[in-house]
Amino acid sequence: MARTLVKRAYKYRFYPTGVQRSELLRTFGCVRKVYNLALDARTRAWFTEQRRVNYNETSAMLTAWKKTDALSFLGEVSSVPLQQTLRHLQGAFTAFFDKRAQYPRFKSRKKSRQSAEYTRSAFTYRDGQLTLAKMPEPLNIVWSRRLPEGAEPSTVTVSRDAADRWFVSLLVETAVEQHAPADAAVGVDAGISSLVTLSTGEKITNPRHEKRDRARLARAQRELARRQKGSNNRAKARHKVARVHARITDRRRDHLHKVTTRLVRDNQTVVIEDLNVRGMLGNGTLARAISDAAWSEFRTMLEYKAAWYGRGLVVIDRWFPSSKTCSACGRPARSMPLHIREWTCGSCGSRHDRDVNAAKNILAAGLAVSACGAGVRPQRETSRTGQSAGKQEPSGASRKGIPALHGGE
Repeated sequence: MARTLVKRAYKYRFYPTGVQRSELLRTFGCVRKVYNLALDARTRAWFTEQRRVNYNETSAMLTAWKKTDALSFLGEVSSVPLQQTLRHLQGAFTAFFDKRAQYPRFKSRKKSRQSAEYTRSAFTYRDGQLTLAKMPEPLNIVWSRRLPEGAEPSTVTVSRDAADRWFVSLLVETAVEQHAPADAAVGVDAGISSLVTLSTGEKITNPRHEKRDRARLARAQRELARRQKGSNNRAKARHKVARVHARITDRRRDHLHKVTTRLVRDNQTVVIEDLNVRGMLGNGTLARAISDAAWSEFRTMLEYKAAWYGRGLVVIDRWFPSSKTCSACGRPARSMPLHIREWTCGSCGSRHDRDVNAAKNILAAGLAVSACGAGVRPQRETSRTGQSAGKQEPSGASRKGIPALHGGE
């Protein structure tokens, strides 16, 4: 069976000692400070001199910052995570100028993810023991699953979530056995009442993890709202809220992994729609349910798992009328409001379940794309920008979305 070399991250929970905790918290703070200083410098250079600053220039700035009295503490932690955060900032600017992301934002002590990335020169991995730079002893890691035999981590990322849980993620290059070729192909229609509906007629239940824990979350949030700002009790209440959110996130991710792994294992080709999830979140009635379904995360998992195991993932145009087109005769209905869950084709008389019919149409369109390499429907009428209405991108030169200049932490 064919094997493919891929890079995979293995994430484990660990329990730091008091010394390790203190060192890592200092490192997180320095990483955040360097990122914000470099972002501020790059923003000022562009708006005052119309000049782009690259990674090498920010690296030289970091060396100069360490020599000042105000920022001398940057030299007390490992230099590798500080250099890595500058590389991440460079990647963020590259994505922005390629119009694939918004302008980079300043990191916040309370709201941003706390993490630090170490490359090989800043950690030692030997006999199942991981020791980071500036630390005298290895991390107490709970090895919930084994690393692939002979795998050596190339980077290590240490993080702490809002629920005060500590994680270490080891990136390794490993061989993955591709699944045996399968004859089946499946169309997938994402939904809310059912997480996904397959072209086979099967509906996979949406567990609605956030809805199931909504009462518990509301109690924790009410308790937080009653606590005095800045008090220890408020910090404890905030921790309780974070723990509920973490429970919801973990259960949702576990379910998505199981569903996507099954779809990739059992089918040679998986066809999905290119949903505009960000636009859908503007619907105040359905935004909470859409967020709970996590369609974007579902697609991301399908993409990398299909690449790992030699499967095909086809994404059809978001404007394809999958729901209102009859999968039997191909004739579209005039309209199909969301409340209509079953309908009868006026042309051939076929009776359809809305979601199953959509999944069948998605599959047919995806197979047509695979066979012909063409789109499944003509582009929509272009707008005043000269671009397809469904494919417009925000202008990178626009000032909107770019933060005000400051040297914040």
